[in-house]
Amino acid sequence: MGRVVHFEIHVDEMERAKKFYGEVFGWRFEDWSDFAGTPYFGAITGDKEEMGIDGALMQRRTPSPESGQSMNAFVCTMAVEDYDSTEASILAHGGTVSVPKHALPGMAWQGYFTDSEGNIIGIHQPDKNAK
Repeated sequence: MGRVVHFEIHVDEMERAKKFYGEVFGWRFEDWSDFAGTPYFGAITGDKEEMGIDGALMQRRTPSPESGQSMNAFVCTMAVEDYDSTEASILAHGGTVSVPKHALPGMAWQGYFTDSEGNIIGIHQPDKNAK
């Protein structure tokens, strides 16, 4: 036990967040609000045959973190096929760069962004030639 099996992203504006994650990463959403008793949308992040987990967007219940604060939550990193086009999509959908693209030598390109809701997310493009 102890394996991560679900994640939750706290959001200020549900429709804006669904649009951000749906259009940038291709996620689909199912309304689980009746079950949760609060605005809560299951996030289907890929095919069940693929490695990864699904999660949810849930209505934030406290003020959003202020820009520049240190992290006080887990950061989810999404695998992407093309770092540069994903970065462009994130920026086009209201995200901003938090930590610029950098090489994990011999492994991947990595970077971090602030999403449309003020949360930090990462993207990771495997590339054994990264340096």
